[in-house]
Amino acid sequence: MEYKGLMGGFYKITEWIMRISGSNLLWIVCSIPFLFFLMTYGISADEAVRASSVWFMGILAPFTVFPATSALFSVARKWVMGEADLSVIKVYFKGYKENYKQSMLGGLFYTLLIVIMVVDYNVYMKELKNLQIIGMIMLVLLLVLFISLFNFFSLVAHYHLKVTLLIKNSILLTLISPLRSLYTVIFTVVLAMVTFKFPWLIFFGFGSLTAYMAFFNFNAAYNKLQAKAEKMKASEEGTDQEGGENSSLELPDGKNSEK
Repeated sequence: MEYKGLMGGFYKITEWIMRISGSNLLWIVCSIPFLFFLMTYGISADEAVRASSVWFMGILAPFTVFPATSALFSVARKWVMGEADLSVIKVYFKGYKENYKQSMLGGLFYTLLIVIMVVDYNVYMKELKNLQIIGMIMLVLLLVLFISLFNFFSLVAHYHLKVTLLIKNSILLTLISPLRSLYTVIFTVVLAMVTFKFPWLIFFGFGSLTAYMAFFNFNAAYNKLQAKAEKMKASEEGTDQEGGENSSLELPDGKNSEK
């Protein structure tokens, strides 16, 4: 039965609220082990407990948060691609199963690198104060690495690629399309501020809305790069026929690898 007018609009709004909150709750449930130690870190005043919580979060993140987030991005991908009338539960767990290995291996790489860079940053800023410039460089690289996570999860949800290519392209895309990455960061920061004021949003929308915006910006940036690459390829093929040199922009083949 299709509703029209005011009832139709109200029905669509409630339907989207269910989709957003439902996928967000699935993400939270699948991330419970990590979130438990995150909450322990936040509420504990004992430094030993906080330190052990950080270690447990680092160990658990690749096996819980990364697969759960890649599954959430699989749902967001469907929405951005115009496929909203699908079962959120089926799409989520299908994405969780299909992308678990890639997201877990990528999570191991990201977690290890982030830990190393955070330790280096603290060493240069607190112990080797004459080398604080290196600490600042580490901070900038850490921010780029963190921002590239949005593109990493988008790539995992969108393409069949090796983990090395997923990581490489997520970082390159962050550097090549900084504005789109900046839009995602600004949206996430604003949403985090709103969530801080209304904590219930973390259960009913924070993750899903962030994933949607991140994939939306990823998709726009990636489509633009692919169009540019195809134009360059066509131009170079014409140059080759006239005896010119050939070069190519390395991008995943969407026709062969897109999910």
